[in-house]
Amino acid sequence: MGAQQVSGGGDQGAPEKGASRAGRNLPAAIAVGVGLGAVILVALLTVRELFVGVVAIAVAVSTYELAGALRRGAGIRVGLVPVLLGGQAVVWLAWPYERGGVLGAFVVTILVCLIWRLKDGADGYLRDVTASIFTVAYVAVFAAFAVMLVVPDDGVFRVLAFLIGVVLSDTGGYVAGVLFGKHPMAPTISPKKSWEGFAGSMVAGMVGGALTVGLMLDGHWWQGVLFGAALVVTATAGDLVESLIKRDLGIKDMGTLLPGHGGLMDRMDSLLPSAVVAWLLLHVFVPG
Repeated sequence: MGAQQVSGGGDQGAPEKGASRAGRNLPAAIAVGVGLGAVILVALLTVRELFVGVVAIAVAVSTYELAGALRRGAGIRVGLVPVLLGGQAVVWLAWPYERGGVLGAFVVTILVCLIWRLKDGADGYLRDVTASIFTVAYVAVFAAFAVMLVVPDDGVFRVLAFLIGVVLSDTGGYVAGVLFGKHPMAPTISPKKSWEGFAGSMVAGMVGGALTVGLMLDGHWWQGVLFGAALVVTATAGDLVESLIKRDLGIKDMGTLLPGHGGLMDRMDSLLPSAVVAWLLLHVFVPG
């Protein structure tokens, strides 16, 4: 997610049919994005527990994709059973018990991962256990902060502010990068990401943050500007981190579930770290 692109084709090869200048299959990407957005909105605006269910499904799919990518790319054996079950416990306990539930479920999951891996012997034990714990933390624990956003009475607006901020960061970066991108931000990690695109993300994110925090959450405009800017930084960092993981593993995408996007985990890269920061900042700026 977060397509701050450098203009020009370079050595990217011929684009696939329907692909944009930035290398996406744009019609498919738009259709998938609209579909996912509709599912989230319906869940938020009907029963909030339904939103928790949507997050839980996304966590399960993303966990499976990340575990598969680690196995394909590096031969790492993530303990899929404890990681999947533990991830669900982390997400569902975030709804009634918030931080205490998340921490408790995560600690128990770590212990189960340590025990589960014993059956396969000493070879690669530390590597596999570490990867299992990383998978739970990176996907389920981070996603649990999105669940905690929806807990207060104004939780629907908190989640909307978070999602709008990340979407605007992605959209602003994509448009500015395609139109003006000339200076690569991290050429060895994500060659198409540009500083011009990052600037576009920042402008869109800060404006969106000022509006959402000010109008939906009764916060100050400057709090919204800081909120939007922070989400741009975390969304961009999340995108770069996942790009680095994929390069390290020698894979292009985490999965193939979503046409034009790759796997679901490829769409979660900027949302996961941003959920943590969104919860922290809104907890301080507009306590529930």
